[in-house]
Parts: sequence; C-alpha cells; structure tokens
Amino acid sequence: MKQNGLILTLMVGLLGFFSCSTDVDLYADYKDVPVVYGMIDVTADTNIIKITKAFCGNNDNPINANEVALMYDSSNYSEKLNAYIVELQSTSGQSYQATGRMFILDTLTIHDKEDGVFYAPNQLLYYTTERFNGNGGGKKYRYRLVVVKPDGDTVTAETTPLGGEDLAIVSAGVTFQSSPADAINKLMFRSSEEGVIYDFKMQFNYREQHVGQEMVRKHVSWSYGAKPLSSYEKVSNTDNAYYHYYSPNTLFNVLAQAIGSDTVWSESHPNVVRYIDDFVVIMSVGGHELYQYYENNNVLESSFSVTNFSNINGGVGLFSSRVVIYNTPRLSSATRRDLFAKKSWGFKED
Repeated sequence: MKQNGLILTLMVGLLGFFSCSTDVDLYADYKDVPVVYGMIDVTADTNIIKITKAFCGNNDNPINANEVALMYDSSNYSEKLNAYIVELQSTSGQSYQATGRMFILDTLTIHDKEDGVFYAPNQLLYYTTERFNGNGGGKKYRYRLVVVKPDGDTVTAETTPLGGEDLAIVSAGVTFQSSPADAINKLMFRSSEEGVIYDFKMQFNYREQHVGQEMVRKHVSWSYGAKPLSSYEKVSNTDNAYYHYYSPNTLFNVLAQAIGSDTVWSESHPNVVRYIDDFVVIMSVGGHELYQYYENNNVLESSFSVTNFSNINGGVGLFSSRVVIYNTPRLSSATRRDLFAKKSWGFKED
C-alpha cells in the first residue's frame, strides 16, 4: 500500500484544527455533523478517506476539546458506515452520467499513529483498492462520494481526478553551482486543466561510507511550498507549459548543512567517502476543491484556520483530488564537477 495518500489525507484532515481553543462553549444543541477528508489519487494502489463526526458541548456542559479529542468514541461512529464512490463520465458538455462502476469503501485501522492532538495509536479509516481513471484521451471523469449516516441521512461530495498525459516534468536536466550566483534557473513542466495548485520538491540522493562501516543511503531535500498555477510563468507560445524557478546555489547550501563537520580529514586517508546516486524532482498537484480550501482557510498564509470552505454536502471537510509526478533529471556535468571539486566532502566517482 502506498503511504503518500494516507499521509496527505490525514494531514489535510488536521489542517482545520491545529489552533482550536481548548474551551468550547456552544449555544446550539448537539447535531450529528459528519467530518470527511479525502484525496483521490489515480496513481495510488489504495485511496484513503477519513470519515468521522464533530463533537461539542453546550452552555450547561462545556468541554475541553483537547481532552475529548483523545477519546476514540468522541469522533467515530459506533458502527461501520455505508460509504461508496460512484464513477461518472462526461457525455456532452458539463453533463455526467454514471458508468456503472461503484467502489464500496471498506475500513482499516492503522496502529502506529504517534500521540498528538487526536486519539492514538489506532485510527479508523475508509479505503478502496479500485483504480480510478484519470482524464485524458478525450475522456473526462468525476467521482461522487456517498456516505449514509446511521439515521439514514446521506452525505455527498464530488471531485474531478487529476492525471493523464498532460501532467509532466519536461526538463531533462538540472544545474547547480557551488559559487554564489544571482541567476535563477528554470525547470519546465506541463499542467493539466484540472490541476490548480502545485508544490515542487527536489531531492538529491547519495551514498555515504565511514571507515570500517557499511555503506548508507542518504538524501537531502527541500520544498518550494504550494502555489497556484497562476503564480508560475507561462512558456511563450504554449498552451500548458510553465516554468518553476530555482536557485543554482540551493543544492550546495543544503548539503553544507547536512554534511557539516563530517568531512574528509585527508584526501589520502579519508574518514568518509560519498557517491552520487541521482536527483529527483517531485511535483505534487492538487485539484480545484483543494485550492479553494487553501484559499478560504488561509492555509498558505497561516497555521490558524477556520473552516470557511467545505464541499461536503450534509457535513464539513474536503473531498478533492491530487497526484504526485516524479522525474529524475540528470545532474549537469558542471554540477558534478563542483561536487567532486569540494574535496572536504569526499564525493568520488563510482
């Protein structure tokens, strides 16, 4: 099972609760409000959705949210819910019809959640191993989530999947340099019609061996943060090609922090040697609903958020789409040369 979808699903589910007041004093009587968070990823072998319920107190019985959140029964339904996803396909214009595929969501429990704001170590989740179709080749899909509550009320939400041949990292190589530089380098990528929010991460993989010890695989990585597609420069005379900018000094700055004083004391008698493996660019892309959630809840600007946006009919939360694209562009010969030239770091040719 891929863990990326699980981690992002749980992360998004917690975004709206990081800075809640611990003393809750509500004026309304308790109402069963489903809380749903999930991401459809067409590349994942397992898609995870978190379905819980809100908890609250009243004027006569105020609660401490931090204490109640630690109780499993406070936010979980007592029985397994009837939850499923219906596949829809575009027939003409904006009209969608059911294809006949319906994915029944089963439940699983993870047992290794660390202690934190919510109950641990066990977390109840809903999942499906059915494969979702991405849009492309003239075909357009949507997916409708349906959750039937114990009282018979129905909760629904829809999202358009990401994926297909449009989304890609185009650049075949990347260049970094050890000397200070004011220049900005470009990485070209292709967007999709449904991809609205983008986050780039770069990762340099290498091996390290200390004298008398086994070889260890290591990496350094950095992220550029989530940004809407409109913030990227479009490539001239193209429909969906854009530039992501990166500093040519970044790799060497990050490596300097990672390696620190752990350097070679002598070229002829090194205490550590390192070998270059590869370089990976990771492009995470989110759909319209995810972007609206970010924008309305100020997630990009602040760790505090009040849930102003939800696309869950009959509940609160977020049901959207995401996909992660990987590419391994080659490190330029100039970059490799600069790495080998820094003798104190101990990088060698294989």
